[in-house]
Amino acid sequence: MIQIKTVDEIALMREAGLVVAGALRAVSAAVEVGVSTKALDDIAEGYIRSRGAAPSFLGYHGFPASICASVNEEVVHGIPSSSRRLREGDVISIDCGAIVDGFHGDAAVTVPVGEVAPEALELIRVTEESLWAGFAAAGIGGRLGDISHAIEASLRGQAAEYGIVRSYGGHGIGTEMHQEPHVLNYGRAGRGPKLVRGLALAIEPMVTLGKPDTVELDDDWTVVTADGSYAAHFEHTFTLTDDGPWVLTAQDGGAAKLAELGVSVPARG
Repeated sequence: MIQIKTVDEIALMREAGLVVAGALRAVSAAVEVGVSTKALDDIAEGYIRSRGAAPSFLGYHGFPASICASVNEEVVHGIPSSSRRLREGDVISIDCGAIVDGFHGDAAVTVPVGEVAPEALELIRVTEESLWAGFAAAGIGGRLGDISHAIEASLRGQAAEYGIVRSYGGHGIGTEMHQEPHVLNYGRAGRGPKLVRGLALAIEPMVTLGKPDTVELDDDWTVVTADGSYAAHFEHTFTLTDDGPWVLTAQDGGAAKLAELGVSVPARG
C-alpha cells in the first residue's frame, strides 16, 4: 500500500530531512585522505542525536551503523569500519537517514577524496544531475514512470555510456524508511502509480563507469559492481505540492538546483 501523508506528517518529514541534510554536510566536510569510514559514521550519529532525532539505519534489519559508507566499486550498503581508511583518488557514497517523531528522511551524496580521476568526477556529476532531472519531471497528476524515464534520459544523454544499476532503486518513505512504491531509475514515461499530493519518495540513481551488474558480498550488505568499476550514488527525499516538487532533504527545498533546470519552486528553509 502506498502511504499518503498529511500536511502535519510532511512537516515532520521536513524536520527529519533537515537533520539528514545537516548530517551529510558534517560528514562530507570530514572526508579526507586517511579518515576511517567508522569516524565518518560517528560524526553522523553524533549530529543526528544532537538534533533530538534517531538514526534510521542503525539496527535496521541488523545493520550495524548510522550511515552506509560505500567506497569506489561499492555501490550501496557499505558497512563503516575503523580499518577502512580513505585513500587519494577514492570516491565514497555516504547514505544517511534520520527519524523525527516516527517519520523518516533519507539522502545520499558521493564525495571525491583528494585528487580523483576525471572520469570518476564526471560520473559523480552525471549521477547527481540525473537525480535532479527526475525531480524536474515530477508533478501532481503525472506518473511514477515520468521520474524513472527522466533519470534514464539524463544519463543516456551524456557523451559517455554509463551503467544504470537495475537491481536497486528508490522507494516510498514515511513511517518506515522503505515503503511502496519501488522507484526504478529507468523506464517509460506515463506508466505506474499516479503522482499525488502527499506522496513522499526517496529517489536514488546508482550509476557505474562499467556494466550495471552487481554482487552482494558475504557480509550480506555491501553491494559492489560485478566488474569492479567505480559507482556513484545520490539520493533525496521529496514530496509533491501544488507549487511543484519539495525536496525535503535539501536545505532550500531544492529551489536552486531545480531553477537550473527551468523549474521554479519556492525556496524553503
